[in-house]
Amino acid sequence: MRPGDSAAEWVWLARIRRPQGRKGEVFAEILTDFPEKFADRQDLWLLAADASGGPPRAASLAAHWLHKGGVVLHFAGVDSISAAEALTGLIVAIPRAERVALAEDEAYIADLIGCTLVDVAGLQPATVGMIEDVDCDAGPVALLIVRGAAGEVLIPFAKRYLKKIDLPARRVDMALPEGLIELNAPEES
Repeated sequence: MRPGDSAAEWVWLARIRRPQGRKGEVFAEILTDFPEKFADRQDLWLLAADASGGPPRAASLAAHWLHKGGVVLHFAGVDSISAAEALTGLIVAIPRAERVALAEDEAYIADLIGCTLVDVAGLQPATVGMIEDVDCDAGPVALLIVRGAAGEVLIPFAKRYLKKIDLPARRVDMALPEGLIELNAPEES
């Protein structure tokens, strides 16, 4: 059975950037924390990044290797530069049900986006805002990019602050240090 076309049903693994070589390989930007899992997968799906690109299509991974911060993928039946060029911009994905299982205290970044962040450090829980993105390259700890009433707030996604992730309720509870929200407040002129 083919997965549905809803974006919520897919986990993006890579974004195809360009042809690589002359035999149909493509160079792709890695979008997963588990690039080593390409070795465990043969059946993948190719999706358009937006709904205008048509339905998902099955693709069989014949070979892959990590290369210069990305991954080179060779799909069965894609044997020329022109065939590889036709894949540029497509997303390599798997159905959400096939993701790698995580430990109980871990979460996928895609699952955090859209959740409400609530500060539970005070006597009364206080809504900080909605998680719009996660910056994993900001430093030793990822930063949650939260849109709140006062604008954008950057919150370190540190285990010592994290109290609970309730994905069905789309809520993340953190006990934030006093003054952290105010650090992010826009300066008044």
